[in-house]
Amino acid sequence: MTGTSTPTTLFLDVPGGRLAYDDTVRGDGLPVVLLPGMLDSRAAYRHLRPLLTAAGRRVITMDLRGFGESSIAWDDYSPAAIATDVLALLDHLGIERAVLAGNSYTGATVVKAAGDAPERVGGIVLLDAFVENLPPTALQRAVFGVMGALLVHSPAFWGLYHRRMAYPGPRPADLDGYVDGLVAAMRTPGRKAATRGYVRGESAPAGWTAAVTCPALVVMGSKDPDFPKPELVADRQAAALKARKVMIEGSGHYPMADRPQATADALLPFLAELG
Repeated sequence: MTGTSTPTTLFLDVPGGRLAYDDTVRGDGLPVVLLPGMLDSRAAYRHLRPLLTAAGRRVITMDLRGFGESSIAWDDYSPAAIATDVLALLDHLGIERAVLAGNSYTGATVVKAAGDAPERVGGIVLLDAFVENLPPTALQRAVFGVMGALLVHSPAFWGLYHRRMAYPGPRPADLDGYVDGLVAAMRTPGRKAATRGYVRGESAPAGWTAAVTCPALVVMGSKDPDFPKPELVADRQAAALKARKVMIEGSGHYPMADRPQATADALLPFLAELG
């Protein structure tokens, strides 16, 4: 990981593979578990994590199945499967309750975990998440299909997306090096199967929010290119979860990287209210 500090990588073996994570161990209030989006690593939070820890929070970041330093080959890469990983990690760390934050693909993961194990989840945060989205049009479905195929067969397309689309406002100073690492990781032997598992997963489930009873926060970049109408999507998510909504002006799909201070300013009051 890059950023102001490099946390120690720890590992947890679960049925099907090995998960990589890090943990600040100390901190006040409910621990916070940060999950990256698909095809990314926990280093996605390299700029936000220090801000949360400096505010006294215990922060845990976890690599997803198939990416980062987690093992590559799994039989299931779905948001629901990743939810079981998160709960297993809480068990492993002896954490009774935590706040779960998911970006993009793993927004569905934290919603699923909160619905399945309400006694373990004290709150959830959706960061530009694919949950309760507007139903796609036929054209959008076709475009998504083409984009999915490009991701599987051309890692360079993932780099192009990050460099040309995902950051319409400020770009992190380390973006080029970070994106080079993402593209190189996708070219690792065996990674194509993992990429295919994510692309074909249920990335935007509808109805999962009905089982959530804990407090929720929806954070959305106002210029997120993944949504034709970002604020409308955020409104739908906030209504479904009875959640607070925060729009981050000028941010794209990764507010924790392009607007880390604004993202921390949204998260910290929410975390403080949870105790």
